Amino acid sequence: MSNDNYIKFLGTSGSRWVVARQLRASGGVFLSLAGHRLYLDPGPGALVRCAQAEPPIDPASLEAIFVTHSHIDHCNDVNILIDSMTGGGFNKGGALFAPATCLDGEHAILLRYLRPFLDSIVALEPSREYTFGRLSFATSAPHHHGVDTFGITFDVDGAKLAFLVDTRFFPELPGMYVDVDTLVIHVTFHESPPHPRILHLGVDDVRTIVREAQPRKVVLTHFGMSMLEANPERVATDLSDEFGIPVIAATDGLVVPLH
Repeated sequence: MSNDNYIKFLGTSGSRWVVARQLRASGGVFLSLAGHRLYLDPGPGALVRCAQAEPPIDPASLEAIFVTHSHIDHCNDVNILIDSMTGGGFNKGGALFAPATCLDGEHAILLRYLRPFLDSIVALEPSREYTFGRLSFATSAPHHHGVDTFGITFDVDGAKLAFLVDTRFFPELPGMYVDVDTLVIHVTFHESPPHPRILHLGVDDVRTIVREAQPRKVVLTHFGMSMLEANPERVATDLSDEFGIPVIAATDGLVVPLH
């Protein structure tokens, strides 16, 4: 696998309080996979984080944007990234992959005037396989998160990189991410969420997922206040010692190579 395959975290925040105070950035994730330059879940500040990255990420070099669901911390900057990616429509191109509810209806996130700027707009469906250039990827079955939400597993030169995004835990969840080389898990709470209406994971949920799915490496991100107070690095170290695999707590700007 090429050393050019990596992901770069441009934000690791995972609750409205952390986002609002920018205690962690909320820009999403840049992906360099199979020769493609991609962006996942461009939340608030994504464009700014591109400019501030070392080295800077030129939005005009992006080839596709992926949105896992319509909540603002995952899609706020999608329109400005599309405009920047296409030179305001003068350099038509690129693709947007997002659940259908992100494209039409009350949860639509994409401005109408930007749609002709793109080469393709693909409505993601659950448990489906897709290709983009030299890259293949698959969506998970629906997560439990109040709006249509799908995790994504990329096949990168035979290695699997999966993003287990926002959801509450349910018994079928670990089985959607079995046999993954690198599993990025959104864990917002240190303890269990304090109310059943809060549709996010806690650390004990992560333990169950890792035990059942058996990934080869785990990256934790999307932290709420309780995770920041508990120290994500300490949590990751404890989980790594418990399961005997690398567990990394993502930080803003962190680059994780895939090898």
